[in-house]
Amino acid sequence: MFVSEKEIEIRYAETDQMGVVYHANYLVWMEIGRTSLIEDLGYTYAGLEREGYLSPVTDLTIQYKASMKYGQKATVRTWVESHGKLRTTYGYEILHADGTIAALAKSEHVLVKKDTFRPVSLRKVDAQWDAKYTEIAKVKS
Repeated sequence: MFVSEKEIEIRYAETDQMGVVYHANYLVWMEIGRTSLIEDLGYTYAGLEREGYLSPVTDLTIQYKASMKYGQKATVRTWVESHGKLRTTYGYEILHADGTIAALAKSEHVLVKKDTFRPVSLRKVDAQWDAKYTEIAKVKS
């Protein structure tokens, strides 16, 4: 299983009144992790958009395990959990510097044509990218 890792330096603006990272910032970090994974594989999400495609989130689950605070560094580990004809599910671990799990998450995405929002198979858009996702997926379809 291929796992991309991206370190995030937690900024003061990402914390709430209690001094811990506000829960919605984990979603931003997941996007950073997903983008990093795609780039590590030699592709770009921006390139996909330029070709007229988007990949909206259709489902998201997140479990918060241990809070994070300003001044700490988080590591976002991202992988392809599963990849099918129309749906790709990414898995995430967000870790403290000592390896303690701060959050576990999954996000499901569907590739759509930008102008119509009609679903399209990644295989039809980029067969090599599709094959790479199939190869590295944790759960084989």
